[in-house]
Amino acid sequence: MATKEDILEQIVEEYLISQGYFVQHNIKFLPRKDHPDYVRNKDSNHSDIDVLGFHPLKEGAERVMAVSCKSWQSGFNPTSEIDAIEADKRLRGRQAWQAFRELTVPKWSQGFLDAVEQATGATDFTYVTAVAKVRGDKAVWEGHPRFTEALGGNPIRILTFEEMLTAIQKDMGQTLAGSEVGRLLQVVRAAGLQIR
Repeated sequence: MATKEDILEQIVEEYLISQGYFVQHNIKFLPRKDHPDYVRNKDSNHSDIDVLGFHPLKEGAERVMAVSCKSWQSGFNPTSEIDAIEADKRLRGRQAWQAFRELTVPKWSQGFLDAVEQATGATDFTYVTAVAKVRGDKAVWEGHPRFTEALGGNPIRILTFEEMLTAIQKDMGQTLAGSEVGRLLQVVRAAGLQIR
C-alpha cells in the first residue's frame, strides 16, 4: 500500500484495480553488477517502479503496466523534459535524466527490464508515465525513439490524473469502495460534485 504522501500512486493503484489489475508498489531495481558500465559507488542506490500492475486476463503489452509517477505541480511538458534530458540540463535540483534513468541509461534500462520480468514473468509490458497534467503533446514522449529502444520496444503511455479519476468514477458502483481513494470519490459523487 502506498504511503499517505503518495497520492498519485494511490490514484494509479485505484485506477489499475478498477481495470482488473493486481498491483504492487515500489519494485526496486538496480543495474546488474556484472554490467560492463556498472560503477559501484554510483549504481548501488536503487531506483524503483512506483506501481506495477498485472492483469491475468490480458495478453501482450497490456498485461503488465509499469508506472512511474511524476506529480509535479507545474504539470508535465514532454517536449521540455526531452530537451532537458538531451541537453543534460538540471531540473528540480538534479540532472533531468536522473528522473528517468530507465529511459536514458542502458544499464538502468536493463535493470528495469529485469525487475519487470522478475516480478511478473513478462517481457512485454506498457511503460506508463502517470502525471498530474500534461502541457503539450503526449505523442512526443510516447513515441520518442530513444525511450522505446531503452524499453526493448515496449509501448510508452502518458496517463493523466484527470483520465484516471474519470475512469475510476465511471466504473464506480454503490457498494462501499475498498480503498480510501475510492471512498473519497464515492463521497464526492454523493455530494453531487462531478469531475469533468
